[in-house]
Amino acid sequence: MSNSTIPKRLFGVNTLKPEELTMKYLCLICAETVLEQMPDDIAEQHIQEYADFTQTIRDGGHYLSCNRLLPANAAITLRVRNGKVSTTDGPFAETKEQLGGYYLIEARDLNEAIQIAAHIPGAKFGCVEVRPVAEDERTLYALGLANPNASL
Repeated sequence: MSNSTIPKRLFGVNTLKPEELTMKYLCLICAETVLEQMPDDIAEQHIQEYADFTQTIRDGGHYLSCNRLLPANAAITLRVRNGKVSTTDGPFAETKEQLGGYYLIEARDLNEAIQIAAHIPGAKFGCVEVRPVAEDERTLYALGLANPNASL
């Protein structure tokens, strides 16, 4: 990652060395069995594993955010077509695995993000999708994080 990927108008003059630059990664945790479906003793053990993992990545400086999602049956999927909103219960796709939560982390590169995500407790029961977060100038502008008067 080069210094030019961090817009100076957002963060001021970059004083970080190239090896200190980080990217954000969203780790999407999917599993067939969610916490609400686990026996109480297994659920409590799982929660403790997550608490330990979260503290570890906080201590290591990789933590940005995380949360657990309620089961898919609590979800609503919506679409807007020709100005009309339609909703359906649950997720759009029928799959065995469901999105159960996420971690937003910082890492030097994808390899480091994968190594961190490999320790997410849910990876033992399901899968973790690691996806880079877009921080290009157009995206930052659309999110209101870039100067609207600056050229894209």
